[in-house]
Amino acid sequence: MAAASPRETDPATGSRPRAGLRADSTAGAGPASGSGARPLVALSTASVYPESTAAAFEIAGRIGYDGVEVMVWTDPVSQDVEALRRLSDLHGVPVLAVHAPCLLITQRVWSTDPWTKLQRARSAAERLGASTVVVHPPFRWQRSYAREFVRGVWRMADETDVRFAVENMFPWRYRDREMLAYAPDWDPTRDDYRHFTIDLSHTSTARTDTLAMLDRMGDRLGHVHLADGNGSNKDEHLVPGRGSQPCAEVLAHLAGSGFDGHVVVEVNTRRAMSAAEREADLAEALAYTRRHLAAALAPVAGSNRAGRP
Repeated sequence: MAAASPRETDPATGSRPRAGLRADSTAGAGPASGSGARPLVALSTASVYPESTAAAFEIAGRIGYDGVEVMVWTDPVSQDVEALRRLSDLHGVPVLAVHAPCLLITQRVWSTDPWTKLQRARSAAERLGASTVVVHPPFRWQRSYAREFVRGVWRMADETDVRFAVENMFPWRYRDREMLAYAPDWDPTRDDYRHFTIDLSHTSTARTDTLAMLDRMGDRLGHVHLADGNGSNKDEHLVPGRGSQPCAEVLAHLAGSGFDGHVVVEVNTRRAMSAAEREADLAEALAYTRRHLAAALAPVAGSNRAGRP
């Protein structure tokens, strides 16, 4: 998540249960990814902002997500592996991925050295049992880091079973002006990485062809940030189905291609008028994701094995 990511706020210790919003956790349910079942669907902890990391675990467990992706940011709980472990155990919600602190507001989180940030993200993922570290391309002003980024990510990937999945970003725009803020490129498919993260809000903001990017990523697609957008200059992170991105087509592709990563709902709920409205949005996003994954896996009704009516 980029422009729609949370801003600094006081950490909370949790949120009170609110009934009636649990999504259908059986739709398309099955064993973990990689066993021929649907991918697991996780909630990004950034999706609950302005609520806290702790609240994200509680909400994810109650609504019925398969796990969470921890956005490491200014909330101290998000930076504390033992606190995250306790939250995971308390709510029965595994940590499936760790998003390294790559945002403008996290330049001093864990370290000012970007390689140290990635090392700590890898360590957190290993200790929490997460399979993936999500990382953004460097900012262009991080010149030394940018020069070594491709080689450095490969080196780090060789040292662990955790996937380093480099995420697509977008040009920054103001009115008719465009600035290329990322290096080597905002589009990671123009460079050589072992694994990619595709973010559908970012493809919308970049005004690029999402399905073409998916094709370029091919079997190196390791992780998905599911959200929607309408091509705004702002990184919208809408609930899937509320914008113009091919969310359903992407989910169908994942279900039919043997994708063995995770699908993470990463949406912006800052404009929700209440906690109940926020949770309704998150439940809607989960139901949408599971419905389209399950539809792609289901056999065609009324067809025999030869595919004829």
